[in-house]
Parts: sequence; structure tokens; C-alpha cells
Amino acid sequence: PAGSDAGYDIPVAVVNGATAGKVLALAAGSHGTEYASVIALERLIELLDPATISGTVIIVPLINVASFQRIVPHLNPVDGKNMNRFFPGSLQGTQTERASFVLTRDVILKSDHVIDMHGGDMDENLRPYSYWTKTGNPAQDSISRDMVLAFGLDHIIISADRPKDPAASRYLENTASTRGKPSITVEAGRAGTVEPEDVQALIDGTLGIMAYLRMLDRPVQFVEHPVWMERVVSVASEASGIFHPLVERGTYVAEGMKMGYVTDYLGKTIWEARAPAAGVITFVRAVPSMNQGETIANIGVIAR
Repeated sequence: PAGSDAGYDIPVAVVNGATAGKVLALAAGSHGTEYASVIALERLIELLDPATISGTVIIVPLINVASFQRIVPHLNPVDGKNMNRFFPGSLQGTQTERASFVLTRDVILKSDHVIDMHGGDMDENLRPYSYWTKTGNPAQDSISRDMVLAFGLDHIIISADRPKDPAASRYLENTASTRGKPSITVEAGRAGTVEPEDVQALIDGTLGIMAYLRMLDRPVQFVEHPVWMERVVSVASEASGIFHPLVERGTYVAEGMKMGYVTDYLGKTIWEARAPAAGVITFVRAVPSMNQGETIANIGVIAR
């Protein structure tokens, strides 16, 4: 709805299965230039056959329409806010907050489970991984753990520090989790690309979870040897200039290892980035442009 700024239409498709079952919500495009997730849901709308489904699938392929249309990473260009940081939202807020409110009311609260799809944004060279949120509710956490393993991405971040207050849930997936709905976040795609393997991973993962939830009659396959990451360490640049990476997405680094460096615009090195912890590079900056304080890489610390 319109408010202090313009309203807009959020595209939604609903696939009602032939028989009763779970209600699964699929969302993508909170960051509108994470293209692989948007395309994956577009293809799932075409792929899912109601005659073969038990239950209902609610598909929101593109939340941040302005970001997609204007090619603006990370933020909603209408109000300058991150559309995955203002849940559960408010009808009295700006466009981002109003959209978050509507998604909470009309999608999340009507669902039993949620898969929130993301990927590397325009400036992020990302390797695929998932988030498993530990809420402290054993029954709920057992189901969401099975979901993340059924999705099929073999690197999984254990997220135990997300807000517990449903009124300040912040993230889309956490809004479902704080309301007792087992849900996960998944990431595939990178740097403005739509690679077939990334799109297919998101499609196959969704079908895997639908099989686990008995929404599809097909075998369930769990990741056999997952790499669990107990926390994520972000490395921020201490200088502005040109970034030169020395590590690739998905590579392992030791503590203190040189990950890259920043030069001034004449080629003089003005700062070196070293790993503050050992772990796997979940993403590294994909563009040379660098401003002080911006992230050069995230490191997933392997759980012991």
C-alpha cells in the first residue's frame, strides 16, 4: 500500500495441490539483484504441477521490485533500506517496512514453513550455502535441521544469535521461525549472474524439501557429509581504493593468511586484508571498487 512514499505490487503465485497438506512459502528478491533466486522461483512457478502436489505452495519471486528494475544491490532504492532487515514491518513505515508487514501478514502467517532464497549480490562472489536457525525449541529445530539437509547444499551456517522477539524479528526467515514455523534461508548465485547450476540448486533444493514435507511423492535425500559452520566472521576494509582479492569463494584460509589488499588509484598498496579466523570463504568481494568499512569477505568458521 502507499504511505509516506509510493506503493507497489508484489508478484505472488499460489499453487494449490490436488490433496491437503503443508503450506510452504518460497520468497526471493529481498535484494533484487540476487538474480539466480528470482529466476529459480520464476521457473518453479512453471514447473510445479498441482496434480502432483499435496498442500499449497505460496511463491513470491521478487520482493524488492525497485531494486530489480533499477539494478540497485542490497537496498530498496525508494527508501534506502535493506528489505531483509525490517521485519515484521509496519504499515506506518516507509515502503520497505510496509512491504515487510504485508509479507508477514499475508504470506508468513499463512504458511507452515518458509524458504527464503538469497545469493551473492552484484558485488559478492559467493559459494552456495544455507542457514539453519537454532531457536531453542527442540521439536522445531529438528524439523528445520531436516529441511536444511533435505535442501542439499553441503555448507550450512548454524545461526543461534538471531533476535528472539517476534516483534523485532528483523529477517524474513526469522519472522517465521520466531512464530513457531520451521524455516530456512538458502544462498546460491553470485555477482549479478544467472548460472544454470545455481538456479538448478535452488530448484532441486526446494523439491527436496517438498519431498521431506510429503508435498511431493519422491524419495528424500539428505546431505550426507555437511560442513557445519558455527559462526561467520566479516572482514571489513580499513581503506578506500582498489581491491585486489587473493582468495576465491569456497577456499579455506588459515588465521592470519593474506586474503587481498587495497591500493590507491596509482597502484600503491595502502592496506592488506588478513584472515581474523580460520575457515571457508563464503563470499569475497567481486568488484575492485572499495570504500572503507565495506565488506571484503565473509569467513565461515567450521564447527568443532
